[in-house]
Amino acid sequence: MTLRIRDELVNPPTWFSSFRDLTLICSLRLHTDIVIETDHTDAYYRWLKARGGMDFVDDFVPPGTEAGIRLDTEPNFDPSLIVDRITSENTNQLYQRIQFASTL
Repeated sequence: MTLRIRDELVNPPTWFSSFRDLTLICSLRLHTDIVIETDHTDAYYRWLKARGGMDFVDDFVPPGTEAGIRLDTEPNFDPSLIVDRITSENTNQLYQRIQFASTL
C-alpha cells in the first residue's frame, strides 16, 4: 500500500514531529510506502532532509500520478483523507483512519 501525502501537509501549521511520528507508525505497522505529492521536489527534499524527515519517506511524485490512500487538504483525488494539519492531537486518529482505509 502507498500513503500519498500532499506537500502542503509537510509545512506549518503541521507539527514536524507529528509528521515524522505518523510516517514512522504507518511505515512500521502498516508497511506502507510513503510518498510526498509535489511539483517542487527539490524544495521539499531539502526541507525534509534538513529536519530529519526523510527516514520514512520513500519518494516524491507529481500529484495524482500514484495510486494509494491520500492525505490532502481538499478532496482532489480518491481515496482522500481530508485534514488541515498533522499535530499531536490528531496523529492517532489519522493513523486509525489510514489503517481502516487500507482494509477497504
